[in-house]
Amino acid sequence: MSFHKSDSRTPLAPAEYTRNAIKLNATAGKPPLPPRQQQQQQQQHQQQDHELCSFGSRSPDTRLSSVALNRHRLKMSLKRGGPPPAPSSGAAVMTTSLSATSLNQQKIPTVVTVYDSEKKNASRNNASISQPKFIRSDMADVPVQQAAGSTLPLVLTRKKGGDDGEDGTYNPFEHRKVEHPTSDLETFVHLLKGSLGSGILAMPMAFSNAGLWFGLVATLLVGTLCTYCVHILVKCAHILCRRRKIPMMGFADVAEQAFLDGPPGLNRWSRFIRFMVNTFLVIDLLGCCCIYLVFVATNVQQVVNQYTANEISVRLWIVIVSTPLIFMCLVRNLKFLTPFSMIANILMFVGIVITFVYMFSDLPAPAERDGIVSATHWPIFFGTVIFALEGIGVVMSLENDMKNPNHFIGCPSVLNFGMGLVIGLYTLVGFFGYLKYGPETEASITLNLPLEDKLAQSVKLMIAIAIFFTFTLQFYVPVSILWKGIENKISAARQNMCEYGLRVALVLLCCGIAVALPNLGPFISLIGAVCLSTLGMIVPSVIELAVYYEDPGYGRFKWRLWKNSGLIIFGIVGFITGTYVSITEFQAEFKDGHDEM
Repeated sequence: MSFHKSDSRTPLAPAEYTRNAIKLNATAGKPPLPPRQQQQQQQQHQQQDHELCSFGSRSPDTRLSSVALNRHRLKMSLKRGGPPPAPSSGAAVMTTSLSATSLNQQKIPTVVTVYDSEKKNASRNNASISQPKFIRSDMADVPVQQAAGSTLPLVLTRKKGGDDGEDGTYNPFEHRKVEHPTSDLETFVHLLKGSLGSGILAMPMAFSNAGLWFGLVATLLVGTLCTYCVHILVKCAHILCRRRKIPMMGFADVAEQAFLDGPPGLNRWSRFIRFMVNTFLVIDLLGCCCIYLVFVATNVQQVVNQYTANEISVRLWIVIVSTPLIFMCLVRNLKFLTPFSMIANILMFVGIVITFVYMFSDLPAPAERDGIVSATHWPIFFGTVIFALEGIGVVMSLENDMKNPNHFIGCPSVLNFGMGLVIGLYTLVGFFGYLKYGPETEASITLNLPLEDKLAQSVKLMIAIAIFFTFTLQFYVPVSILWKGIENKISAARQNMCEYGLRVALVLLCCGIAVALPNLGPFISLIGAVCLSTLGMIVPSVIELAVYYEDPGYGRFKWRLWKNSGLIIFGIVGFITGTYVSITEFQAEFKDGHDEM
Protein backbone atom coordinates (compact mmCIF):
# COMPACT_ATOMS: atom_id res chain seq x y z
CA MET A 1 0.00 0.00 0.00
CA SER A 2 1.55 3.29 -1.05
CA PHE A 3 0.64 6.93 -1.55
CA HIS A 4 1.50 8.89 -4.70
CA LYS A 5 1.39 12.63 -4.51
CA SER A 6 0.91 14.48 -7.77
CA ASP A 7 0.83 18.03 -6.45
CA SER A 8 1.26 20.03 -3.27
CA ARG A 9 -2.32 19.72 -1.95
CA THR A 10 -2.85 18.27 1.51
CA PRO A 11 -3.63 14.55 1.20
CA LEU A 12 -6.98 13.35 2.51
CA ALA A 13 -7.28 11.00 5.43
CA PRO A 14 -8.16 7.42 4.48
CA ALA A 15 -11.65 7.58 5.98
CA GLU A 16 -12.49 10.90 4.37
CA TYR A 17 -11.14 9.83 0.99
CA THR A 18 -13.08 6.54 1.03
CA ARG A 19 -16.29 8.32 1.93
CA ASN A 20 -15.93 10.88 -0.88
CA ALA A 21 -15.00 8.21 -3.43
CA ILE A 22 -18.00 6.07 -2.44
CA LYS A 23 -20.32 9.08 -2.81
CA LEU A 24 -18.98 9.86 -6.27
CA ASN A 25 -19.33 6.29 -7.49
CA ALA A 26 -22.75 5.79 -5.91
CA THR A 27 -24.23 8.85 -7.58
CA ALA A 28 -22.41 8.63 -10.93
CA GLY A 29 -24.93 8.38 -13.79
CA LYS A 30 -27.98 7.88 -11.50
CA PRO A 31 -31.07 10.10 -10.79
CA PRO A 32 -31.34 11.70 -7.34
CA LEU A 33 -32.67 9.42 -4.62
CA PRO A 34 -35.81 10.16 -2.59
CA PRO A 35 -35.20 11.99 0.71
CA ARG A 36 -35.83 8.86 2.77
CA GLN A 37 -33.31 6.76 0.82
CA GLN A 38 -30.78 9.60 0.99
CA GLN A 39 -31.12 9.65 4.80
CA GLN A 40 -30.57 5.88 4.99
CA GLN A 41 -27.51 6.13 2.76
CA GLN A 42 -26.01 8.91 4.91
CA GLN A 43 -26.47 6.73 8.01
CA GLN A 44 -24.64 3.89 6.27
CA HIS A 45 -21.78 6.25 5.39
CA GLN A 46 -21.50 7.46 8.98
CA GLN A 47 -21.34 3.88 10.22
CA GLN A 48 -18.58 3.07 7.72
CA ASP A 49 -16.60 6.17 8.78
CA HIS A 50 -16.91 5.12 12.40
CA GLU A 51 -15.52 1.67 11.55
CA LEU A 52 -12.58 3.13 9.58
CA CYS A 53 -11.70 5.70 12.24
CA SER A 54 -11.86 3.18 15.07
CA PHE A 55 -9.75 0.65 13.16
CA GLY A 56 -6.40 1.79 14.61
CA SER A 57 -7.69 1.79 18.20
CA ARG A 58 -8.66 -1.87 18.27
CA SER A 59 -6.76 -4.29 20.37
CA PRO A 60 -4.04 -6.33 18.68
CA ASP A 61 -6.20 -9.43 18.84
CA THR A 62 -9.16 -7.93 16.97
CA ARG A 63 -7.19 -5.67 14.58
CA LEU A 64 -7.77 -6.44 10.90
CA SER A 65 -4.86 -6.99 8.57
CA SER A 66 -4.17 -4.51 5.79
CA VAL A 67 -5.23 -7.08 3.19
CA ALA A 68 -8.58 -7.67 4.96
CA LEU A 69 -9.19 -3.93 5.18
CA ASN A 70 -8.56 -3.54 1.45
CA ARG A 71 -10.94 -6.39 0.65
CA HIS A 72 -13.60 -4.85 2.89
CA ARG A 73 -13.36 -1.49 1.14
CA LEU A 74 -13.51 -3.13 -2.28
CA LYS A 75 -16.50 -5.23 -1.29
CA MET A 76 -18.41 -2.22 0.02
CA SER A 77 -17.73 -0.29 -3.16
CA LEU A 78 -18.93 -3.09 -5.41
CA LYS A 79 -22.13 -3.52 -3.36
CA ARG A 80 -23.12 0.06 -4.09
CA GLY A 81 -22.82 -0.59 -7.81
CA GLY A 82 -19.67 0.59 -9.47
CA PRO A 83 -15.96 -0.09 -9.81
CA PRO A 84 -13.42 0.70 -7.10
CA PRO A 85 -12.50 4.37 -6.69
CA ALA A 86 -10.16 5.53 -9.49
CA PRO A 87 -7.16 7.79 -8.81
CA SER A 88 -8.06 11.45 -9.13
CA SER A 89 -5.66 14.26 -9.98
CA GLY A 90 -4.45 16.37 -7.09
CA ALA A 91 -5.19 13.90 -4.33
CA ALA A 92 -3.30 11.21 -2.51
CA VAL A 93 -4.40 7.88 -3.96
CA MET A 94 -4.43 4.71 -1.90
CA THR A 95 -3.69 1.74 -4.16
CA THR A 96 -5.19 -1.60 -3.23
CA SER A 97 -4.42 -5.18 -4.05
CA LEU A 98 -6.74 -8.16 -4.37
CA SER A 99 -4.32 -10.62 -2.83
CA ALA A 100 -1.66 -10.65 -0.17
CA THR A 101 0.88 -12.06 -2.63
CA SER A 102 0.59 -9.22 -5.12
CA LEU A 103 0.66 -6.69 -2.29
CA ASN A 104 3.88 -8.09 -0.84
CA GLN A 105 5.53 -8.29 -4.25
CA GLN A 106 4.68 -4.71 -5.11
CA LYS A 107 7.74 -2.47 -4.97
CA ILE A 108 7.24 0.83 -3.22
CA PRO A 109 9.00 3.59 -5.15
CA THR A 110 10.87 6.21 -3.17
CA VAL A 111 10.44 9.88 -3.92
CA VAL A 112 13.86 11.57 -3.73
CA THR A 113 14.54 15.26 -3.61
CA VAL A 114 16.88 16.04 -6.49
CA TYR A 115 19.16 19.03 -6.92
CA ASP A 116 18.77 20.88 -10.20
CA SER A 117 22.15 22.41 -11.03
CA GLU A 118 20.61 24.63 -13.71
CA LYS A 119 18.17 26.31 -11.35
CA LYS A 120 20.53 25.91 -8.38
CA ASN A 121 17.77 24.66 -6.11
CA ALA A 122 16.33 21.46 -4.83
CA SER A 123 12.63 20.59 -5.00
CA ARG A 124 10.37 17.59 -4.83
CA ASN A 125 8.91 18.53 -8.21
CA ASN A 126 12.11 17.16 -9.68
CA ALA A 127 11.60 13.85 -7.89
CA SER A 128 12.68 10.77 -9.75
CA ILE A 129 11.85 7.14 -9.13
CA SER A 130 14.97 5.89 -10.89
CA GLN A 131 18.34 6.23 -9.22
CA PRO A 132 20.42 9.02 -10.74
CA LYS A 133 24.16 9.07 -11.20
CA PHE A 134 26.38 10.11 -8.35
CA ILE A 135 28.71 13.08 -8.23
CA ARG A 136 30.98 13.74 -5.29
CA SER A 137 30.12 16.59 -2.96
CA ASP A 138 33.57 18.16 -3.18
CA MET A 139 33.20 18.70 -6.93
CA ALA A 140 30.45 21.31 -6.77
CA ASP A 141 28.55 23.47 -4.36
CA VAL A 142 25.47 21.25 -4.06
CA PRO A 143 23.57 19.87 -1.08
CA VAL A 144 24.50 16.40 0.06
CA GLN A 145 22.10 13.58 0.77
CA GLN A 146 22.91 10.15 2.07
CA ALA A 147 21.99 7.47 -0.49
CA ALA A 148 22.63 3.76 -0.02
CA GLY A 149 25.47 4.45 2.37
CA SER A 150 27.17 6.91 0.02
CA THR A 151 28.21 10.46 0.79
CA LEU A 152 27.76 11.48 -2.84
CA PRO A 153 25.06 14.05 -3.65
CA LEU A 154 22.26 13.19 -6.03
CA VAL A 155 21.94 15.29 -9.16
CA LEU A 156 19.73 15.18 -12.20
CA THR A 157 20.56 12.29 -14.50
CA ARG A 158 21.91 13.59 -17.76
CA LYS A 159 22.44 11.95 -21.09
CA LYS A 160 25.82 10.39 -21.66
CA GLY A 161 28.03 11.79 -24.35
CA GLY A 162 28.43 15.23 -25.77
CA ASP A 163 30.62 18.05 -24.64
CA ASP A 164 27.81 20.19 -23.26
CA GLY A 165 24.84 19.86 -21.02
CA GLU A 166 21.29 19.48 -22.21
CA ASP A 167 20.98 23.09 -23.22
CA GLY A 168 24.55 23.28 -24.56
CA THR A 169 25.18 26.61 -22.84
CA TYR A 170 26.79 25.62 -19.54
CA ASN A 171 30.30 26.99 -19.15
CA PRO A 172 32.05 25.53 -16.08
CA PHE A 173 34.69 28.27 -16.13
CA GLU A 174 32.06 30.91 -15.39
CA HIS A 175 30.87 29.06 -12.28
CA ARG A 176 34.26 28.63 -10.62
CA LYS A 177 34.76 30.46 -7.35
CA VAL A 178 38.52 30.94 -6.93
CA GLU A 179 39.58 33.46 -4.32
CA HIS A 180 42.87 34.36 -6.01
CA PRO A 181 42.85 33.15 -9.64
CA THR A 182 46.22 32.92 -11.37
CA SER A 183 47.10 34.52 -14.67
CA ASP A 184 48.60 32.64 -17.60
CA LEU A 185 52.10 33.81 -16.67
CA GLU A 186 51.71 32.79 -13.02
CA THR A 187 50.44 29.37 -14.07
CA PHE A 188 53.39 29.03 -16.43
CA VAL A 189 55.82 29.75 -13.56
CA HIS A 190 54.02 27.30 -11.24
CA LEU A 191 54.17 24.63 -13.95
CA LEU A 192 57.92 25.11 -14.24
CA LYS A 193 58.34 24.88 -10.46
CA GLY A 194 56.25 21.71 -10.35
CA SER A 195 58.14 20.02 -13.18
CA LEU A 196 61.69 21.24 -12.58
CA GLY A 197 63.04 19.45 -9.55
CA SER A 198 65.71 17.00 -8.58
CA GLY A 199 64.85 14.95 -11.66
CA ILE A 200 66.76 17.34 -13.90
CA LEU A 201 69.97 16.42 -12.07
CA ALA A 202 69.38 12.73 -12.89
CA MET A 203 69.02 13.23 -16.65
CA PRO A 204 72.73 12.57 -17.46
CA MET A 205 72.37 9.21 -15.72
CA ALA A 206 69.30 8.50 -17.89
CA PHE A 207 71.33 9.21 -21.04
CA SER A 208 74.05 6.84 -19.84
CA ASN A 209 71.44 4.07 -19.91
CA ALA A 210 70.29 4.93 -23.43
CA GLY A 211 73.21 6.38 -25.36
CA LEU A 212 73.94 9.90 -26.54
CA TRP A 213 71.84 10.00 -29.72
CA PHE A 214 69.19 7.45 -28.78
CA GLY A 215 68.70 9.25 -25.47
CA LEU A 216 68.23 12.55 -27.33
CA VAL A 217 65.47 11.18 -29.57
CA ALA A 218 63.84 9.06 -26.86
CA THR A 219 63.69 11.95 -24.37
CA LEU A 220 61.88 14.14 -26.89
CA LEU A 221 59.50 11.28 -27.69
CA VAL A 222 58.70 10.42 -24.06
CA GLY A 223 58.33 14.12 -23.21
CA THR A 224 55.89 14.59 -26.08
CA LEU A 225 53.85 11.57 -24.97
CA CYS A 226 53.73 12.85 -21.37
CA THR A 227 52.53 16.27 -22.56
CA TYR A 228 49.91 14.70 -24.82
CA CYS A 229 48.58 12.58 -21.94
CA VAL A 230 48.22 15.72 -19.83
CA HIS A 231 46.23 17.24 -22.72
CA ILE A 232 43.97 14.16 -22.67
CA LEU A 233 43.35 14.44 -18.94
CA VAL A 234 42.53 18.16 -18.95
CA LYS A 235 40.33 17.91 -22.06
CA CYS A 236 38.33 15.03 -20.57
CA ALA A 237 37.96 17.05 -17.36
CA HIS A 238 36.45 19.94 -19.34
CA ILE A 239 34.03 17.58 -21.14
CA LEU A 240 32.88 15.98 -17.89
CA CYS A 241 32.45 19.38 -16.22
CA ARG A 242 30.11 20.41 -19.04
CA ARG A 243 28.18 17.17 -19.04
CA ARG A 244 27.63 17.10 -15.30
CA LYS A 245 27.55 20.88 -14.90
CA ILE A 246 30.32 20.90 -12.29
CA PRO A 247 32.71 23.88 -12.07
CA MET A 248 35.95 21.94 -11.49
CA MET A 249 37.40 18.51 -10.76
CA GLY A 250 40.60 17.03 -9.39
CA PHE A 251 42.54 14.13 -10.89
CA ALA A 252 40.72 11.48 -8.85
CA ASP A 253 37.36 13.19 -9.51
CA VAL A 254 37.93 13.02 -13.28
CA ALA A 255 38.81 9.33 -13.13
CA GLU A 256 35.78 8.47 -10.99
CA GLN A 257 33.31 10.43 -13.09
CA ALA A 258 34.74 9.06 -16.35
CA PHE A 259 34.06 5.51 -15.18
CA LEU A 260 30.51 6.49 -14.22
CA ASP A 261 30.05 8.04 -17.66
CA GLY A 262 31.65 5.20 -19.61
CA PRO A 263 30.58 1.64 -20.48
CA PRO A 264 28.24 -0.03 -17.96
CA GLY A 265 30.95 -2.51 -17.07
CA LEU A 266 33.14 0.31 -15.73
CA ASN A 267 30.47 1.91 -13.52
CA ARG A 268 31.01 -0.47 -10.64
CA TRP A 269 34.74 0.30 -10.67
CA SER A 270 34.34 4.08 -10.28
CA ARG A 271 35.17 4.09 -6.57
CA PHE A 272 38.09 1.74 -7.15
CA ILE A 273 39.69 3.96 -9.82
CA ARG A 274 39.42 6.93 -7.48
CA PHE A 275 41.11 4.94 -4.73
CA MET A 276 43.81 3.74 -7.15
CA VAL A 277 44.63 7.25 -8.39
CA ASN A 278 44.93 8.60 -4.85
CA THR A 279 47.00 5.58 -3.81
CA PHE A 280 49.50 5.99 -6.63
CA LEU A 281 49.70 9.72 -5.95
CA VAL A 282 50.55 9.01 -2.31
CA ILE A 283 53.13 6.37 -3.28
CA ASP A 284 54.67 8.67 -5.87
CA LEU A 285 54.98 11.66 -3.55
CA LEU A 286 56.23 9.63 -0.58
CA GLY A 287 58.69 7.94 -2.94
CA CYS A 288 59.93 11.37 -3.99
CA CYS A 289 60.41 12.22 -0.32
CA CYS A 290 62.54 9.08 0.10
CA ILE A 291 64.60 10.08 -2.94
CA TYR A 292 65.08 13.55 -1.45
CA LEU A 293 66.47 12.01 1.75
CA VAL A 294 68.95 9.88 -0.22
CA PHE A 295 69.93 12.86 -2.38
CA VAL A 296 70.57 15.20 0.56
CA ALA A 297 72.45 12.56 2.56
CA THR A 298 74.68 11.59 -0.38
CA ASN A 299 75.69 15.17 -1.23
CA VAL A 300 76.31 16.12 2.40
CA GLN A 301 78.36 12.97 2.91
CA GLN A 302 80.68 13.85 0.01
CA VAL A 303 81.40 17.32 1.39
CA VAL A 304 81.80 16.32 5.05
CA ASN A 305 84.07 13.39 4.23
CA GLN A 306 86.56 15.85 2.70
CA TYR A 307 87.15 17.40 6.13
CA THR A 308 86.84 14.43 8.51
CA ALA A 309 89.02 11.40 8.98
CA ASN A 310 86.19 9.09 10.04
CA GLU A 311 83.71 8.57 7.23
CA ILE A 312 80.03 8.39 8.10
CA SER A 313 77.91 6.02 6.05
CA VAL A 314 75.13 7.38 3.89
CA ARG A 315 72.54 5.43 5.91
CA LEU A 316 73.55 7.23 9.09
CA TRP A 317 73.40 10.55 7.28
CA ILE A 318 69.82 9.73 6.19
CA VAL A 319 68.88 9.27 9.86
CA ILE A 320 70.61 12.54 10.81
CA VAL A 321 68.85 14.47 8.06
CA SER A 322 65.45 12.97 8.93
CA THR A 323 65.59 14.10 12.58
CA PRO A 324 64.91 17.83 11.99
CA LEU A 325 62.39 16.98 9.29
CA ILE A 326 60.18 15.30 11.89
CA PHE A 327 59.65 18.66 13.60
CA MET A 328 59.38 20.66 10.37
CA CYS A 329 56.69 18.35 9.01
CA LEU A 330 54.51 19.02 12.07
CA VAL A 331 53.71 22.44 10.57
CA ARG A 332 50.20 22.14 9.10
CA ASN A 333 49.86 25.58 7.52
CA LEU A 334 51.58 26.06 4.18
CA LYS A 335 51.83 29.79 4.83
CA PHE A 336 54.59 29.19 7.38
CA LEU A 337 56.51 27.08 4.84
CA THR A 338 56.50 29.77 2.13
CA PRO A 339 59.83 31.36 3.22
CA PHE A 340 61.52 27.95 3.00
CA SER A 341 60.11 27.53 -0.50
CA MET A 342 61.58 30.88 -1.58
CA ILE A 343 65.00 29.93 -0.17
CA ALA A 344 64.83 26.54 -1.90
CA ASN A 345 64.02 28.11 -5.28
CA ILE A 346 66.91 30.58 -5.06
CA LEU A 347 69.44 27.96 -3.95
CA MET A 348 68.30 25.50 -6.63
CA PHE A 349 68.57 28.11 -9.39
CA VAL A 350 72.04 29.25 -8.35
CA GLY A 351 73.25 25.67 -7.93
CA ILE A 352 72.03 24.57 -11.37
CA VAL A 353 73.62 27.60 -13.05
CA ILE A 354 77.02 26.81 -11.46
CA THR A 355 76.57 23.14 -12.42
CA PHE A 356 76.09 24.23 -16.04
CA VAL A 357 79.38 26.11 -15.87
CA TYR A 358 81.22 22.93 -14.85
CA MET A 359 79.28 20.81 -17.33
CA PHE A 360 80.00 22.92 -20.42
CA SER A 361 83.72 23.28 -19.77
CA ASP A 362 86.17 21.03 -21.70
CA LEU A 363 83.54 18.99 -23.49
CA PRO A 364 84.82 15.94 -25.39
CA ALA A 365 83.77 15.08 -28.95
CA PRO A 366 80.39 13.30 -29.31
CA ALA A 367 82.14 10.45 -31.11
CA GLU A 368 83.76 9.46 -27.81
CA ARG A 369 80.39 8.49 -26.33
CA ASP A 370 78.11 5.60 -27.21
CA GLY A 371 75.31 6.64 -29.51
CA ILE A 372 73.11 3.77 -28.29
CA VAL A 373 73.61 1.21 -25.53
CA SER A 374 72.23 -2.27 -24.90
CA ALA A 375 68.44 -2.54 -24.72
CA THR A 376 68.70 -4.11 -21.26
CA HIS A 377 69.49 -0.62 -19.89
CA TRP A 378 66.53 1.10 -21.56
CA PRO A 379 64.00 0.44 -18.76
CA ILE A 380 66.20 2.44 -16.36
CA PHE A 381 66.23 5.25 -18.92
CA PHE A 382 62.45 5.15 -19.31
CA GLY A 383 61.78 5.19 -15.56
CA THR A 384 64.23 8.03 -14.94
CA VAL A 385 62.93 10.22 -17.79
CA ILE A 386 59.28 9.81 -16.87
CA PHE A 387 60.12 10.51 -13.22
CA ALA A 388 61.91 13.71 -14.24
CA LEU A 389 59.33 14.94 -16.75
CA GLU A 390 56.02 13.85 -15.30
CA GLY A 391 54.19 16.60 -13.42
CA ILE A 392 50.66 15.26 -13.91
CA GLY A 393 50.01 15.28 -10.18
CA VAL A 394 49.94 19.10 -10.08
CA VAL A 395 48.28 19.72 -13.46
CA MET A 396 44.63 19.71 -12.36
CA SER A 397 45.36 21.94 -9.38
CA LEU A 398 47.02 24.50 -11.63
CA GLU A 399 44.20 24.39 -14.18
CA ASN A 400 41.51 24.74 -11.50
CA ASP A 401 43.12 27.93 -10.15
CA MET A 402 43.50 29.70 -13.51
CA LYS A 403 41.68 32.88 -14.40
CA ASN A 404 41.32 31.64 -18.01
CA PRO A 405 41.32 27.82 -17.82
CA ASN A 406 40.70 27.46 -21.55
CA HIS A 407 44.23 28.86 -22.10
CA PHE A 408 45.80 25.87 -20.35
CA ILE A 409 45.46 23.48 -23.28
CA GLY A 410 45.25 24.01 -27.02
CA CYS A 411 47.75 25.45 -29.42
CA PRO A 412 49.37 27.68 -28.35
CA SER A 413 48.76 27.15 -24.66
CA VAL A 414 50.35 27.46 -21.22
CA LEU A 415 50.88 23.69 -21.10
CA ASN A 416 52.63 23.56 -24.48
CA PHE A 417 54.99 26.44 -23.68
CA GLY A 418 55.73 25.18 -20.18
CA MET A 419 56.32 21.54 -21.06
CA GLY A 420 58.23 22.54 -24.19
CA LEU A 421 60.67 24.52 -22.06
CA VAL A 422 60.91 21.71 -19.48
CA ILE A 423 61.60 19.06 -22.14
CA GLY A 424 64.22 21.31 -23.75
CA LEU A 425 66.05 21.91 -20.45
CA TYR A 426 65.98 18.25 -19.47
CA THR A 427 67.26 17.17 -22.88
CA LEU A 428 70.02 19.78 -22.73
CA VAL A 429 71.21 18.72 -19.26
CA GLY A 430 71.04 15.03 -20.10
CA PHE A 431 72.86 15.33 -23.40
CA PHE A 432 75.75 17.54 -22.27
CA GLY A 433 75.99 15.89 -18.83
CA TYR A 434 76.53 12.48 -20.37
CA LEU A 435 78.84 13.98 -23.01
CA LYS A 436 80.93 15.51 -20.22
CA TYR A 437 81.25 12.57 -17.81
CA GLY A 438 80.47 9.54 -19.99
CA PRO A 439 80.27 6.12 -18.28
CA GLU A 440 81.27 7.68 -14.93
CA THR A 441 78.03 9.66 -14.76
CA GLU A 442 76.49 9.45 -11.29
CA ALA A 443 72.81 9.29 -10.34
CA SER A 444 72.93 13.05 -9.70
CA ILE A 445 75.13 15.30 -11.80
CA THR A 446 76.21 17.16 -8.65
CA LEU A 447 78.01 14.01 -7.46
CA ASN A 448 80.33 14.29 -10.49
CA LEU A 449 81.53 17.78 -9.56
CA PRO A 450 85.15 17.88 -8.30
CA LEU A 451 85.28 17.20 -4.57
CA GLU A 452 88.36 19.36 -3.90
CA ASP A 453 86.86 22.48 -5.49
CA LYS A 454 85.30 24.88 -2.96
CA LEU A 455 82.79 26.19 -5.50
CA ALA A 456 81.69 22.65 -6.35
CA GLN A 457 81.29 21.88 -2.66
CA SER A 458 79.11 24.95 -2.23
CA VAL A 459 76.94 23.76 -5.14
CA LYS A 460 76.45 20.38 -3.48
CA LEU A 461 75.43 22.02 -0.21
CA MET A 462 73.17 24.61 -1.85
CA ILE A 463 71.22 22.01 -3.82
CA ALA A 464 71.12 19.69 -0.79
CA ILE A 465 69.60 22.48 1.35
CA ALA A 466 67.12 23.31 -1.43
CA ILE A 467 65.97 19.69 -1.66
CA PHE A 468 65.82 19.52 2.16
CA PHE A 469 63.35 22.44 2.29
CA THR A 470 61.39 21.02 -0.65
CA PHE A 471 60.76 17.86 1.37
CA THR A 472 58.22 19.62 3.60
CA LEU A 473 56.26 20.93 0.61
CA GLN A 474 56.29 17.55 -1.15
CA PHE A 475 55.24 15.90 2.11
CA TYR A 476 52.16 18.13 2.49
CA VAL A 477 50.12 16.58 -0.35
CA PRO A 478 50.23 12.87 0.64
CA VAL A 479 49.49 13.77 4.25
CA SER A 480 46.42 15.73 3.13
CA ILE A 481 45.15 12.83 1.01
CA LEU A 482 45.62 10.27 3.77
CA TRP A 483 44.20 12.48 6.52
CA LYS A 484 41.02 13.22 4.57
CA GLY A 485 40.41 9.50 4.32
CA ILE A 486 40.59 8.85 8.06
CA GLU A 487 39.60 12.18 9.61
CA ASN A 488 35.89 11.38 9.89
CA LYS A 489 36.62 8.07 11.60
CA ILE A 490 38.37 9.73 14.56
CA SER A 491 36.68 11.61 17.38
CA ALA A 492 37.18 15.37 17.49
CA ALA A 493 39.03 15.19 20.81
CA ARG A 494 41.73 12.93 19.35
CA GLN A 495 42.11 14.41 15.87
CA ASN A 496 45.06 16.71 16.61
CA MET A 497 47.02 13.97 18.31
CA CYS A 498 46.26 11.48 15.54
CA GLU A 499 47.22 13.90 12.77
CA TYR A 500 50.57 14.66 14.40
CA GLY A 501 51.09 10.94 14.89
CA LEU A 502 50.38 10.33 11.20
CA ARG A 503 52.92 12.97 10.16
CA VAL A 504 55.64 11.57 12.41
CA ALA A 505 54.91 8.02 11.25
CA LEU A 506 55.17 8.98 7.57
CA VAL A 507 58.51 10.75 8.08
CA LEU A 508 59.84 7.69 9.89
CA LEU A 509 58.51 5.48 7.08
CA CYS A 510 60.34 7.54 4.46
CA CYS A 511 63.48 7.41 6.57
CA GLY A 512 63.25 3.63 6.92
CA ILE A 513 62.75 3.09 3.18
CA ALA A 514 65.63 5.42 2.32
CA VAL A 515 67.93 3.64 4.78
CA ALA A 516 67.00 0.28 3.27
CA LEU A 517 67.40 1.49 -0.34
CA PRO A 518 70.12 4.17 -0.43
CA ASN A 519 70.95 3.68 -4.12
CA LEU A 520 69.61 6.79 -5.84
CA GLY A 521 69.58 5.56 -9.45
CA PRO A 522 67.36 2.45 -9.20
CA PHE A 523 65.13 4.23 -6.67
CA ILE A 524 64.34 7.03 -9.14
CA SER A 525 63.67 4.54 -11.93
CA LEU A 526 61.43 2.41 -9.70
CA ILE A 527 59.20 5.32 -8.69
CA GLY A 528 58.96 6.52 -12.28
CA ALA A 529 58.13 3.08 -13.65
CA VAL A 530 55.58 2.09 -11.00
CA CYS A 531 53.70 5.30 -10.29
CA LEU A 532 54.21 7.79 -13.07
CA SER A 533 53.81 5.37 -15.97
CA THR A 534 50.44 4.47 -14.41
CA LEU A 535 49.27 8.00 -13.61
CA GLY A 536 50.94 9.68 -16.59
CA MET A 537 50.00 7.33 -19.44
CA ILE A 538 47.74 4.42 -18.53
CA VAL A 539 45.07 6.25 -16.49
CA PRO A 540 44.60 9.25 -18.87
CA SER A 541 44.23 6.86 -21.82
CA VAL A 542 41.61 4.79 -20.01
CA ILE A 543 39.77 7.98 -19.01
CA GLU A 544 39.55 9.14 -22.63
CA LEU A 545 38.22 5.75 -23.76
CA ALA A 546 35.49 5.96 -21.11
CA VAL A 547 34.56 9.59 -21.83
CA TYR A 548 34.37 9.11 -25.62
CA TYR A 549 32.56 5.77 -25.37
CA GLU A 550 29.16 6.94 -26.66
CA ASP A 551 29.57 10.44 -28.03
CA PRO A 552 31.47 11.48 -30.10
CA GLY A 553 32.79 7.91 -30.26
CA TYR A 554 36.21 6.60 -31.15
CA GLY A 555 36.34 8.23 -34.58
CA ARG A 556 36.86 6.85 -38.05
CA PHE A 557 38.38 3.36 -38.01
CA LYS A 558 38.23 3.71 -34.18
CA TRP A 559 41.48 5.65 -34.20
CA ARG A 560 41.04 6.81 -30.61
CA LEU A 561 40.73 3.20 -29.49
CA TRP A 562 43.93 2.19 -31.30
CA LYS A 563 45.82 5.27 -30.15
CA ASN A 564 44.92 4.86 -26.49
CA SER A 565 45.53 1.12 -26.64
CA GLY A 566 49.05 1.87 -27.85
CA LEU A 567 49.63 4.31 -24.99
CA ILE A 568 48.32 1.80 -22.47
CA ILE A 569 50.57 -0.96 -23.83
CA PHE A 570 53.56 1.40 -23.80
CA GLY A 571 52.85 2.33 -20.18
CA ILE A 572 52.40 -1.30 -19.14
CA VAL A 573 55.67 -2.34 -20.81
CA GLY A 574 57.50 0.52 -19.10
CA PHE A 575 55.87 -0.38 -15.78
CA ILE A 576 56.90 -4.06 -15.94
CA THR A 577 60.40 -3.67 -17.38
CA GLY A 578 61.31 -0.64 -15.27
CA THR A 579 60.15 -2.33 -12.09
CA TYR A 580 61.98 -5.56 -12.92
CA VAL A 581 65.31 -3.89 -13.75
CA SER A 582 65.16 -1.60 -10.70
CA ILE A 583 64.45 -4.49 -8.34
CA THR A 584 67.26 -6.49 -9.96
CA GLU A 585 69.72 -3.67 -9.29
CA PHE A 586 68.58 -3.43 -5.69
CA GLN A 587 69.10 -7.18 -5.27
CA ALA A 588 72.60 -6.91 -6.74
CA GLU A 589 73.39 -4.07 -4.32
CA PHE A 590 72.22 -6.09 -1.31
CA LYS A 591 74.27 -9.07 -2.49
CA ASP A 592 77.41 -6.97 -2.90
CA GLY A 593 76.90 -5.41 0.52
CA HIS A 594 76.49 -8.85 2.11
CA ASP A 595 79.65 -10.15 0.41
CA GLU A 596 81.67 -7.16 1.68
CA MET A 597 80.51 -7.86 5.22
